[in-house]
Amino acid sequence: MTDTAVDRVGVERGPEARLRARGVTLGYDRRVIADGLTVDIPTGSFTVVIGPNACGKSTLLRALARVMKPSAGSILLDGREIAEYPAKEVARRLGLLPQTSIAPEGITVADLVARGRHPHQGVFRQWTTADELAVAEALVATNTADLAARPVEELSGGQRQRVWVAMVLAQETPLLLLDEPTTFLDIAHQYELLELLRRLHDQGGRTLVAVLHDLNQAARYADHLIVMRDGRVITTGAPDEVMTEQLIEEAFGLPCTIIPDPHTGSPLVVPRPSR
Repeated sequence: MTDTAVDRVGVERGPEARLRARGVTLGYDRRVIADGLTVDIPTGSFTVVIGPNACGKSTLLRALARVMKPSAGSILLDGREIAEYPAKEVARRLGLLPQTSIAPEGITVADLVARGRHPHQGVFRQWTTADELAVAEALVATNTADLAARPVEELSGGQRQRVWVAMVLAQETPLLLLDEPTTFLDIAHQYELLELLRRLHDQGGRTLVAVLHDLNQAARYADHLIVMRDGRVITTGAPDEVMTEQLIEEAFGLPCTIIPDPHTGSPLVVPRPSR
């Protein structure tokens, strides 16, 4: 196997990966959710984790973000055990948008986005021009600058989600992890947010990792997929390599036909009739 080969246990080996899981076991109390997870997140990729409900997708993301501690194995960030870093150092390298986020009552958009600069503050470093610029750029990138003075609680679901993305962007981290970012959004706002994330990836050179449920959205926007089932990684790779009819039936129990998306050429999953 070469340094960049992909195998069926879900390892893409390459010296460029800044974020890795090695033999990770994850669970709550004594209940194991995922076992023996070994994956690399290719640097500069838009990686999407897919799989059926309760297969461990969000659990893996939480471990990669150091929100959840493995009971076995290692999460490595820049070649070092992630647990060894101070919390603020992790937050300067890695930003997380959790599945559900609750803003303090009455907080404005600008103040919420400014909270993304917290990892850069310290006893001897308070608010600076660089912080102001980072917040302004995050608001512009997410098309929320005109909402800056408004309370977050007054916004629509789509607006609110873009504001949370702006807060994570203001952290100015090279790695962004997003747990089901399209949840609770209607279909138009889902695609609006995914288009925003792709622009941020393409223009900013960031590494994005997202958990998504929609297979066709994953295939359209990702350049690297991690496919999970029953707490294990069954394969990884580019969508046009791993999204096969056999894989979809194996992972999701869904008989289907794969055709090219007429707009993007990416794999399009068409379920077969049950009759």
